[in-house]
Amino acid sequence: MRRSGTITIRDVAREASVSVATVSRALNGQANVAAGVRKLVLETAQRLRYQPHAAARSLSSRTTQTIGVVLPDLYGEFFSELIRGIDGVARARGKHLLVSSYHGAQEAQGAALRAMRGRVDGLVVLSPYADQPGFLTDNLPAGLPVVMINTRVPDGAYPVLNIDNHGGAVTMMRHLVAAGHRRIAFIAGPQGNFDAAERLRGYRDALAELLPGSQAWVVPGNFDEASGMEAGTALLAAAQRPDAVFAANDMMALGCLFAFNQAGVQVPGDIALAGFDDVPVARFVHPTLTTMRISIAELGANALQRLLQDIDAKDQLMPAPEPLIPELIVRHSAPAVKQ
Repeated sequence: MRRSGTITIRDVAREASVSVATVSRALNGQANVAAGVRKLVLETAQRLRYQPHAAARSLSSRTTQTIGVVLPDLYGEFFSELIRGIDGVARARGKHLLVSSYHGAQEAQGAALRAMRGRVDGLVVLSPYADQPGFLTDNLPAGLPVVMINTRVPDGAYPVLNIDNHGGAVTMMRHLVAAGHRRIAFIAGPQGNFDAAERLRGYRDALAELLPGSQAWVVPGNFDEASGMEAGTALLAAAQRPDAVFAANDMMALGCLFAFNQAGVQVPGDIALAGFDDVPVARFVHPTLTTMRISIAELGANALQRLLQDIDAKDQLMPAPEPLIPELIVRHSAPAVKQ
């Protein structure tokens, strides 16, 4: 017998005294194999440490057992949590992941999408360019199952899993106003980002509803700690400081907290502070961060589960996914009563 690294399907068939076709059907879970024969084949394959040849299996089944994931970046807690959720479902379903990032450049994302052709059975994509005419159709092969995350897709061409960013921002604003805050500044996310735009829209709509006549106080940010720190420094330099700051994500809130701490500003005694996402570190800083909780890993898991449903369903029409509803998490940085 050959060494285990070169065991073939013919070796399994010979050892089990069955045909190669029977081994193939048993290993692929096909129904037309007697239970006793299937058990014998599986036990023999395991004993011989037989590993199916992935490329040969792909040729025969026309599948790769691989899922492509294309994200703007791989750095930061949001993306690591998203990948964690996707990977958990992939491992449970015996799928491999092919992950690529494009660091924000539109042409780089187009190249990343085109590079997936013929290598994956479907794609999970997070893209700020999905709503631009022709971007998806120019870069995605027709017929490839695709699930988008956090975007707007023209004509509903692909299923999208969204977070209710607008509703989450309104909920946070209700909390801050109910606590007695009136001058509420907002640290915005990057231009052209779907999540950032929806959270800013929620802030503006809630401000108009809850504090009529108040002027929006928006400071630019880029969803990272450095821009949050810069925004916090700018807010402290204002002629009149805000009562509260609502950052469009937790990483900017943490950067803002650093700026406040450096300046000796007490949170929440002098200025309350809130974020969005509930990244794991939010509960371990001082003071702990009030935020809108999104189960980021759940978002990734749901995206891959929906993609696998679409792959299995072939051309059947699947219902539109429901958005994830963020949950208000009140911690010490912005309590329910103004301090």
